Amino acid sequence: MRRARRGDAEAYGELTARHRPAALRVATVVLGAPEGADDVVQQAVERAWRTIGRFEPGRAFRPWLLRIVANAARNDRRSRGRRARLAVRAASADERRHVTTPEEAAISDAERRTVVAALNRLATPDRLVIALRHFEQLSEQEMAEALDCAPGTVKSRLSRAMARLRDQLARDVPEEVTGSA
Repeated sequence: MRRARRGDAEAYGELTARHRPAALRVATVVLGAPEGADDVVQQAVERAWRTIGRFEPGRAFRPWLLRIVANAARNDRRSRGRRARLAVRAASADERRHVTTPEEAAISDAERRTVVAALNRLATPDRLVIALRHFEQLSEQEMAEALDCAPGTVKSRLSRAMARLRDQLARDVPEEVTGSA
């Protein structure tokens, strides 16, 4: 980081390459689809490079970069005026979960589609806070930096977003499963 702040483009490239997968996921969440995420991340990386002198030494780089990515994605989404859907790739879910039988594979795929559909119905700020916590596994402090708010605000935003996600998921459960038929 010190080398990057002194203008070492190679050091900056190494630093941003390390965080590129997380940046792409955040851009995808905010945009609602993977289309355009690469462009947004590239714009954000360039913007961060131009403002690297304002980066405060001793702070974590990842939340700072992800905030720039989220803002760039919001601006891109607004400028395009689109209402795209969130596309969560099955590959990331498959990496974390080993499925041993075709029945388990079908169930996990159905669960994933249900969660993705519920996430897609949430507003962008809700999708973003859920993605930062559960997809990127940022701490509350890192999320506060990425969202430019107080840690207590992160807790309340995440709590409300998760409640809205649970409401969406409850709507997706067939009546015969819940016994309310």
